[in-house]
Amino acid sequence: MIPQIVGYLYTAVLIGLALYAVHIVILITLYLWHCRARPPATPAIPRADLPMVTVQIPLRNERYVVKRILAAVAAFDWPRDRLEIQVLDDSDDDTTALARDEVERLQAQGYAITLLHRQHHAGHKAGALAAGLQKARGEYIAIFDADFAPMPDFLQRTVPHLIQNPTLGLVQGRWGHLNAEYSPVTRAQALALDAHFTVEHIARNRAGLLMNFNGTGGVWRRRAIEEAGGWQYDTIAEDLDLSYRAQLAGWKILYLPDVVAPAELPPLVAAFRQQQYRWAKGSIQVLRKSCRAIVSSPRLNLAQKTMALLHLSGYFTQPLILALVLLVVPMVIYSPRLPTLAVALGTLTMLPPLLYVIGQITLYRDWPRRILAYPFLMLLGIGISWNTTLGVLDGLLHWGGEFVRTPKFDLQGRQGNWRAAQYHVKLDRALPGEILISVYALVALLLANKLQRTSLLPLSLLYLAGEMFVVWGALQQLHRREDKKEQGR
Repeated sequence: MIPQIVGYLYTAVLIGLALYAVHIVILITLYLWHCRARPPATPAIPRADLPMVTVQIPLRNERYVVKRILAAVAAFDWPRDRLEIQVLDDSDDDTTALARDEVERLQAQGYAITLLHRQHHAGHKAGALAAGLQKARGEYIAIFDADFAPMPDFLQRTVPHLIQNPTLGLVQGRWGHLNAEYSPVTRAQALALDAHFTVEHIARNRAGLLMNFNGTGGVWRRRAIEEAGGWQYDTIAEDLDLSYRAQLAGWKILYLPDVVAPAELPPLVAAFRQQQYRWAKGSIQVLRKSCRAIVSSPRLNLAQKTMALLHLSGYFTQPLILALVLLVVPMVIYSPRLPTLAVALGTLTMLPPLLYVIGQITLYRDWPRRILAYPFLMLLGIGISWNTTLGVLDGLLHWGGEFVRTPKFDLQGRQGNWRAAQYHVKLDRALPGEILISVYALVALLLANKLQRTSLLPLSLLYLAGEMFVVWGALQQLHRREDKKEQGR
């Protein structure tokens, strides 16, 4: 009886993973169908007719990158009398002083730039954006996080689309990477983001599916923000929330993959875990908030509704991956006979990695070298499953929450040193669970070897490697923090 239950549970988990694998396969198919279609050409707008644009830079404790982002924005090729820059500063360290010095320097050069410093951080990033919007003069609102370094022609290549097409609420650019080659962790993240911004975004946008604003590297029509209900902070994914509300209200989004805004990738495993927790929690909160409106929307057809719900619920794959890890010991002990369906489902779940291969082939000539980072991405995906599952549960049970920033260190290429920086990532409640799961995976490996379950040995080893990779990364960051304390005594 128990072997049958184990087999049924394992098959049920595979069914769940296969559902999201089908979702990825559909996106790959849509991408291949639409990838040859070029985005619309940038409309030619006379320079004298260019409108007022407000550039918002939300930041909190960004001493290492604040000068970089202000220099990049100040270099925009846009009439200075129609460019307003807002530095939305929620910092409680010397970032505020650094930002003020830069703002005063740019003001002396004739820029319309202001520093809006909030003593109380209500709503976190969403609250800062909303406060800035109340004072903004621009008809169009460009948003860049502090770790970005957009190109000078960014506004020239995005805003004209909004001017020409009154149904557009947002133009989103593609994220590039300032430090993809810095470490295996950054290479793995670049792999995942390239797939998202190349395959997924193009597929959704060109096929008429709902897509998301990525929180930065985009330009909003102010009217679209206001008609969609403005920036709200009952979720911690304010970007995803607003983009879905705007599209449900009838506004369109244009994605321009050739307009690239490079950004810094977090080099720390602990920072990546923290970021993924926030994204998982926020996505599930937006799913809870929007699912009824999506299902009942007269603007959307069945395919659009289904793909939107799969998009917002994508982090449900993390509890399913965790379930596979936890089922490995019962599988080793009882060795249940799996139905033929389980084999077919297992094969189907092997297809999503094509997403990353296609993303690299599309963007880079040296894609065979870059795709070698996939094992690190796979280890990260397995290793953070406990942490991200906690984020999913948090999103299901709670609204709002603290927006925990991801520290940046001014890393470019392979240059820079986060170890000497003042910022660090606090260890969170997920680490003890990850250590226990690592021990559990080790037990599974030893049992599989002892009971000669050779077919489960690779799976057990993979789970152990993923958990140990993430635990080692978190403990390494703790070790560096303790070293720094000793040096400061």
